[in-house]
Amino acid sequence: MPKVLILCTGNSCRSQMAEGLLRSIDPSITVCSAGTNPAPRVHPKAIQVMAELGLDIGAQTPKSVDQFLSTDFDFVITVCNHARETCPAFTGSVKQRLHAGFEDPFRATGTEEEILAAFRRVRDEIKYYFEQFNTEYLQTRGE
Repeated sequence: MPKVLILCTGNSCRSQMAEGLLRSIDPSITVCSAGTNPAPRVHPKAIQVMAELGLDIGAQTPKSVDQFLSTDFDFVITVCNHARETCPAFTGSVKQRLHAGFEDPFRATGTEEEILAAFRRVRDEIKYYFEQFNTEYLQTRGE
């Protein structure tokens, strides 16, 4: 089964949502997420908007990319531009690197509802991207 690493800066919003979404699309995939500068915890609003889809990411924790540097991955996917620019060289083999830049919902401002709307929009964009990723890259892998 394929192994996928999803990278972000803080590993508290986008990459955590992506990990939960990709795992829900195909539970047989090994999915990890990490950050170049991990936050202390997964953002509560990321947990909240994922729960709206019936997905519980509350037990996930931010991790440093450093702990995965010697791991072999089929795909490494950066989900923010900063992680793409600062992504370290992996000592393990990486078959394919992809980038999908999503706006950081952590930076959303406004009312509580406007901030939640930003998290939902980014969640839905991530969901669409990883559904397409699954179709284009994983279902066609010929295993």
